[in-house]
Amino acid sequence: MNNEILKKDKSYLWHPFTQSKTSYDPIVIESAKGEKLFDSKGNEYIDLISSWWINTHGHCRDEMINSVSNQSKKLEQVLFAGFTHKPAVDLAQKLVHITPKNLKRVFYSDNGSTSVEIAMKVAVQYWFNKGKKKTKFVALKGGYHGDTFGAMSVGRTSGFYEPFNDMLNECFFFSFPEIWKGNNELQKNELKAFDEVRKIIKEEKDQIAAVILEPLVQGAVGMKICRKEFLSEIVRMFKESGIIVIFDEVMTGFGRTGKMFASNFIKEQPDIMCLAKSLTGGFIPLAATVFSEQIHREFVAMDFKKTFLHGHTFSANPVACSAALTSLKLFDEDKTFKKIKLINKIHLECLNELSRNSNISKVRILGTIAAFDYQKVSNVYGSSESLLLRQKFLDNGLLLRPIGNTIYLMPPYCIQEKVLKQSYEKLIEILQ
Repeated sequence: MNNEILKKDKSYLWHPFTQSKTSYDPIVIESAKGEKLFDSKGNEYIDLISSWWINTHGHCRDEMINSVSNQSKKLEQVLFAGFTHKPAVDLAQKLVHITPKNLKRVFYSDNGSTSVEIAMKVAVQYWFNKGKKKTKFVALKGGYHGDTFGAMSVGRTSGFYEPFNDMLNECFFFSFPEIWKGNNELQKNELKAFDEVRKIIKEEKDQIAAVILEPLVQGAVGMKICRKEFLSEIVRMFKESGIIVIFDEVMTGFGRTGKMFASNFIKEQPDIMCLAKSLTGGFIPLAATVFSEQIHREFVAMDFKKTFLHGHTFSANPVACSAALTSLKLFDEDKTFKKIKLINKIHLECLNELSRNSNISKVRILGTIAAFDYQKVSNVYGSSESLLLRQKFLDNGLLLRPIGNTIYLMPPYCIQEKVLKQSYEKLIEILQ
């Protein structure tokens, strides 16, 4: 059976972020439970990256399964133009309640890229509706915001989009002063970034629709982390200049950083927030872009041209909204933030031991996110050494996907203490 599935896979499928010429055969996963995945040969894997950062409470939670099943029996889908339903309304109310207090309006879509596209389109049309032409964006160097064209434009310095560079919109970028254990250049790097921002604002303010930021953590380029004080000052500078601030919390949202959102670490708040990934606990695609009332107000008029003419077929899918509501409910029922603190504590203890390895550098931790650089592997994304190391982790029952030479862990919150510690023991042994 396993060989038959792999044969069909090779015949019909095209996998994301995968070079089929050089990659290892995919593993056929049959089932999952909690923090574990089980393949067709009976092997088990500890999901240490929450299946691309989305699985918060563990695989196949009964509460999530029941929620999805029960909602499917009542209403599985209805167009969201001219109609509404209770799961969408209840979820919007909940999101407005838990996001920064200035955010009041929820626009649904289906993934992180579309959430970002919506934020960018709204920012441009906001100024258009006010009679101004502002079409440029500012972003942090190395930021990643998705794979649609608008998202690629503000993420072009991430290094993923070379074939499309000539098709991307012009944006302005400033440095990301990352922190790690032992970084003595941090203050100098932060001052450099502040100077770059001042110059951009001074020279380009009248063209800029918005700035978009991955708050505190840049995910896809290697789990790079900045100081909350730096982020707060950056947001203040843009807001004082009248520039819209967008937080891309697609990855950082729903507890990953130790608080419900990365924005909870700072006083200065965004005007727009993009959410996806963990929104439904990893069960069903759903995204939300949440806006301030000030922005929404510019789209409410008798003139139909001021309408935001954008939508997705599965916007506010009732089953997905129901899954999201159940996921948020589990934060209280499971006392999730106690689990997050425990994961953080284990990260600190184990990475302290791991850092004794002379090939380990740039150790950084925030909430449930832990990362370090491994000097024996090339820092080029998709390198043969990185693929070999990934396969070695899998051979030892660990689902980890190095980003270049960065190895990171972002486990589901349900992971047992002993399982996470045993995973670190294996990791330390492999890297030694």
